[in-house]
Parts: sequence; structure tokens; C-alpha cells
Amino acid sequence: MAEIPIDPTLAPVVARTGDERAILEAFLDFHRSVVLRKVRGLTDADATRRLVPSATTLAGLVKHLAIIERNWFPILLDPAPGDRFPTSEEDAAESFALAEGDTLESLVEAYEAACARSREVAARFPLEHVVAQPQLGEVSVRWILVHMIEETARHAGHADILRELTDGETGAV
Repeated sequence: MAEIPIDPTLAPVVARTGDERAILEAFLDFHRSVVLRKVRGLTDADATRRLVPSATTLAGLVKHLAIIERNWFPILLDPAPGDRFPTSEEDAAESFALAEGDTLESLVEAYEAACARSREVAARFPLEHVVAQPQLGEVSVRWILVHMIEETARHAGHADILRELTDGETGAV
């Protein structure tokens, strides 16, 4: 059987012998970049087209991911006055809903800014740092990073399928 070549520049490959934090951050950043690659080159019409029975769209995924970045990093680890962690089904559904004036470009910019802010906030705390979370009681920064890897990777998979349905573009990254 032929070996599949592995891109040695991918963040998880570069960090393969790093410490725990470097590996966790590399995997999260990798999945963040996959999401962005899946929407690159699309028009607003393509990105907002519903291709599955749910209201999930490529643009909606990007919006949702920007919101969860803010929820799990700044709101939990560095809350501003009045910040609250959303916990309702309505909050979850709203996170995918596009507003008047949302464009793919503006959503990508918001996601990139949210990811940058998440990196900045998370870097200030050790992996063992524990914070209150309204649904789970307490979570550590380590748990938040693992959860965000799972959440982002799951939605990167959704984006992969939606992109293939949109224009036939395929690829793992």
C-alpha cells in the first residue's frame, strides 16, 4: 500500500514533539484554518445557500464558530461587565443565524479576530487554571482547549461537506 504524504508544515505535524500546550494549540489552530480554507473563494450567495434540511450554511458555521470562540475564551476567562455565557437552545440556534448585512468577508474577519482574542486570553492562564462554567460547574483551560478542538473539528467536517455540495471542491485541508 502506498503511503499518503503528510505536509510537514501543518501545525500539528510541526508540534508533534512539543509540550502539551503547543500540541493542543496547534491542533486548534489547524482546525480553525481548515474552516477558513473551506469558505475561501465563495460568494456570499454560495456561503449562505442552504444545502441541508437544517438551517446550517457555510456562513452560519463561520458565525457560530466566532461566537463560541468568544464564549469559551473571553467570556469565561476574561469576562467584561455584563458578559454572560449563553446556555439556552435559543442562544445556540441564534449563533448560526445570519443578520442583515452579514457578508462572508465580515464573518471571516470576525472569526479571525475572535480566534486572535482567544489565543491572547488563553495564553495568560496555565492549562490547570479552573473557572466556573454555568452548565458544567467548573472547567480547566485544558478542557476548554480540548473542547474547542472537538467543536471546531466537527464544524470543519460540516464545512467540508457543505463546500463539496456547493461547488464540488473537496479536500481534507
